[in-house]
Amino acid sequence: MALEGSPGGAGWTWRPVARDALLARAFHSCTELQGRFYLVGGLPGGGATEPSGDTVVFDPAAGQAVQLGARGCPRRSHHDAAPVGGRWLCVVGGWDGARRLATVAALDTERGVWEAWSAAPGSRPPAGLSSHTCTRVSDRELRVAGREGGTRTQRRYGSIYTLRLDPSARTYWPELLHTPSYKEEGCHTASRSGHCAALLPTSGHPPAHQLLLFGGCNSAEPEVAGHWGQGKIKEEPPAAPRLMEQLARLVSTGQGSGQGPRGLRHHSCSVVGPFAVLFGGETLTRARDTICNDLYVYDTRKSPSLWFHFPSADHGLKRVGHRTCLWNDQLYLVGGFGEDGRTPRPQVCVLDLFI
Repeated sequence: MALEGSPGGAGWTWRPVARDALLARAFHSCTELQGRFYLVGGLPGGGATEPSGDTVVFDPAAGQAVQLGARGCPRRSHHDAAPVGGRWLCVVGGWDGARRLATVAALDTERGVWEAWSAAPGSRPPAGLSSHTCTRVSDRELRVAGREGGTRTQRRYGSIYTLRLDPSARTYWPELLHTPSYKEEGCHTASRSGHCAALLPTSGHPPAHQLLLFGGCNSAEPEVAGHWGQGKIKEEPPAAPRLMEQLARLVSTGQGSGQGPRGLRHHSCSVVGPFAVLFGGETLTRARDTICNDLYVYDTRKSPSLWFHFPSADHGLKRVGHRTCLWNDQLYLVGGFGEDGRTPRPQVCVLDLFI
């Protein structure tokens, strides 16, 4: 893959590190858990309407992928997933080939068993979700954001839900393991689909966190889907000191802007310290050549936060419906459709930055 440059002499590329037909899919979920990437579902090719119902585990250290033999894997695409308790992989919502769902399924990675969780009494689940986001706030709370509804009844605005879990009961009262509870928050967002979400630290004192939504609509403005004061977010993000330093040097070579990408959807997003790194996706701003290969870095170190855009001329980098995962101080790119928006890519790549 070609090295992409910036006016300041910096460059970046996605360097292939593995290739396996098991990874060739798009609109899947890819979640890092205990040093493994768990790929669930997705579409096997452009034009496909029936999602796959398999789970593939990729070991980034060994560069190998294997299909997990666990029964009961949900048949899903356009869903999202989050790790819970260092053990469970929670898959939330998505398209099953016939309808949009708001159900929760979980893979117990220690036992290798999929379980369908039922809603707790009093829970108010969404009518159905696809191309939404599900962000882990803690082992007790996931924040879900998206436009709910079935194929004919989608709302014209976005909703924010808190999905509460009780991980302590998982050990001592297994029957309570299956009782997630949805609660709709009192605020709505713009109607977004195919957006991304990033839980980022805010600049200033005292330190705080906010959940920002990017893309999925014509607006270029991020939207706040949650705010937590000092000490409320207990979990520490994965350490990536080298990649953080490289991103800081990369943005120092560019010119920041207060406006982000307009009309971008089905892109990837990963949080690296104070940075959100967005890549690829599909643009709503033009009728042709809609699949993108641009790298965006959102820098929250100062107020106001700034966007940095690093375009690419290499059409081989174009991706949509892909995922990125942070592990061992490296950012990995997994799956997605290529330039034609139909052909799934079987490669796993890592982001190389040259400054």
